[in-house]
Amino acid sequence: MRSYSLIAPAKINLYLEILGSRSDGYHELAMILQTIDLADQIDLRSISKDEIQLHCTHPEVPLDKSNLAYRAAELMMKEFPQAFAHQYGGVEITIHKQIPVAAGLAGGSTDAAAVLVGIDLLWKLGLTQSELQELAAKLGSDVPFCISGGTAIATGRGENLSPLPDLDHLYVVLAKHRKLAVSTAWAYQNYRQQFSSSYISDTESLESRASRVHSGQLVNAIFHKDSVKISSLLHNDLERVVLPAYPQILQLREALQNAGALGSMMSGSGSTVFALAESNAHAQEILEKVKLRVLNPEIDFWIARFCNTGIRFLHTIY
Repeated sequence: MRSYSLIAPAKINLYLEILGSRSDGYHELAMILQTIDLADQIDLRSISKDEIQLHCTHPEVPLDKSNLAYRAAELMMKEFPQAFAHQYGGVEITIHKQIPVAAGLAGGSTDAAAVLVGIDLLWKLGLTQSELQELAAKLGSDVPFCISGGTAIATGRGENLSPLPDLDHLYVVLAKHRKLAVSTAWAYQNYRQQFSSSYISDTESLESRASRVHSGQLVNAIFHKDSVKISSLLHNDLERVVLPAYPQILQLREALQNAGALGSMMSGSGSTVFALAESNAHAQEILEKVKLRVLNPEIDFWIARFCNTGIRFLHTIY
């Protein structure tokens, strides 16, 4: 049976603003997203059984319908029943996990994106990137961006994407308390409870505020590849609820900043924090300083580089 291997990179948020509530229950967001080269590998193989088989090297990753990668395969079977039932059968998915779990790095979303791309290849569907992103939006807010990757503005609930110039000259140091996970649902629910009085309620004002991100200072800094300015404009509304509840995340963010980072922030809903660096050597220097100061064996660290791709093909096995 033919199989494909794909690389599924993580993402960080350079900017996350919560504008208001939507009628579908989600939040209206304005974000600037960036892929990094910390990535999972996803292997997909056609099987003769009409079923989904999911495997993962990480013991904390669920292997049932609660996994977005599983739901991505289910979605493809529902959307393309003839390819599933009459041509190629089911699919076996193996996730080689490198992105930390429940870390605010879109690990589950990028795995799901890779499954969509992989099944498109397996079943020879010939879908365009925009068609894949339409399917991805049915799975979750981050999944469409994970298909394309790079640097992009995301509005709506995250599915409306506008690409920005590549920022692949920057590096990032990531740090996470190994046993600490922050629920994305919890973070957004608590933000709504505490700050919903500040939400924009009318559609016209929401659209106006979202459009201003396109001409904002951070986008201008990205166009000019101004690393210092980019770092000074990092913003994440969810820090307002997560950092008071998890002071150890704040302490880690401050440790990275004090180690000489250009800027530091929590990614997504946490629990990962990141620090921007102008080179690999700079990132290594930040990492060594933080390790000496923090002295906590329960904290994991990674160094990654910004990258300009989303899901990418690795190789085919026959």
